[in-house]
Amino acid sequence: MLILAIETSCDETAAAVVRDGRFTLSSTVASQMEEHRLYGGVVPEIASRRHAEALCGVTGQALDTAGVSLAEIDAVAVTFAPGLIGALLCGVNFAKGLAFAAAKPLVPVHHIKAHIAANYLAHSELTPPFLCLTVSGGHTQIVEVPGYTEFRTIGRTRDDAAGECFDKTARALGLPYPGGVFLDKLADSGVKSTYALPSPKVEGAPYDFSFSGLKTACLNIINNAAQMGKEVNKADLAAALRARVCDLLIDKTLAAAGKLGCKTVVACGGVSANSELRRRFPEECERRGLAFFAPPPELCGDNAAMVGAEGYYEFLAGVTADAGLNALAAMPI
Repeated sequence: MLILAIETSCDETAAAVVRDGRFTLSSTVASQMEEHRLYGGVVPEIASRRHAEALCGVTGQALDTAGVSLAEIDAVAVTFAPGLIGALLCGVNFAKGLAFAAAKPLVPVHHIKAHIAANYLAHSELTPPFLCLTVSGGHTQIVEVPGYTEFRTIGRTRDDAAGECFDKTARALGLPYPGGVFLDKLADSGVKSTYALPSPKVEGAPYDFSFSGLKTACLNIINNAAQMGKEVNKADLAAALRARVCDLLIDKTLAAAGKLGCKTVVACGGVSANSELRRRFPEECERRGLAFFAPPPELCGDNAAMVGAEGYYEFLAGVTADAGLNALAAMPI
């Protein structure tokens, strides 16, 4: 079964052709990173305009690279929630028109479910059930996955996402956009013990996260140093923050896995490409006799192949939409 997938939840215009939810025949991404770097972050109106300009070309390229025609496609899958509403509307309306014109079923896909499904494209042996840490610039949650289309939130952030904590601190340190990537590289040359950072907890919710206070602690260190005419050691602060965020992500996920009796742990999302997380997480899982999976870096960020993977399983489960499908900026998994 061939799924043509469309992804426009933020600032990446992407299309892909996926076979049977496991094999990527093509994956095309038009990045807007350089343009948004001028503003230090994603400008929603610009993102929407660029999606409208790029969708036709990106989709055509995905079909050409896969060597298939639109007539050979079995269904069109599209990210409809959550994300930037204007950006989502571009992809949803394009997919609706394409599906209608080609008389193909339309499959709505939740963005976080798609990130989880990215692992199916990289690991043929991975099947539910498992426990997944989904961690990115906009989302941080621990999700139990009993089946391909079954999801239960075990823990979530109460304020900032882990990626937002990285990005906001990186911006305060004067690092370019996207900040989390540059902070990760900078941290490699730092000493994490130079700065003592808090380890936030959520009372009564052992698997929930809170990164707002951690971000504020970093900003206070930077601002206090500036007021005293001193220089912050940027590499050391980056290393301290990276280590603390990884502590929280790994410890809470593994605690949840122990409580639920999960034998397989999965990571996904943009922050799952973080070098320290990718090094420490499998080591900690191995110590506990747990299997660990994460997508390769190219599947950690937003892409349409992951939408095609999840779209396949949603379609098999009978999940389709009509022309009334709308985009949603926020939606629980």
